[in-house]
Amino acid sequence: MTTDAAARLRRIKALAWVVDAAFVIPGTGFRFGLNSLIGLFPGAGDAILGIISLYIIHQAHLLGVPRHKLMAMIGNVVVEVVGGSIPIIGDLFDVALKANMRNIRIVEEHLGA
Repeated sequence: MTTDAAARLRRIKALAWVVDAAFVIPGTGFRFGLNSLIGLFPGAGDAILGIISLYIIHQAHLLGVPRHKLMAMIGNVVVEVVGGSIPIIGDLFDVALKANMRNIRIVEEHLGA
């Protein structure tokens, strides 16, 4: 992996971590990220999170992730955005799915990282 690719991977991993898993509920080990807070704003929150997720997918494309894996990544985001748009239940859905962390695993598997 080139230096540029390694730096790109570090950036999107950090972004996914902040969005999906930066915080922990003490005593539970249960992780959540800014996704849970941003998602509280109906419509706009889910749109912002969708854009962040699409940025991660774009970066994966630049890293050479093949089309079928990019489609799987897009599927993860669609499920999270649609599920997350359901009032109240959607917030719990966002916390549980963690599409960005799933997508980072796809990128890492592709890169052998």
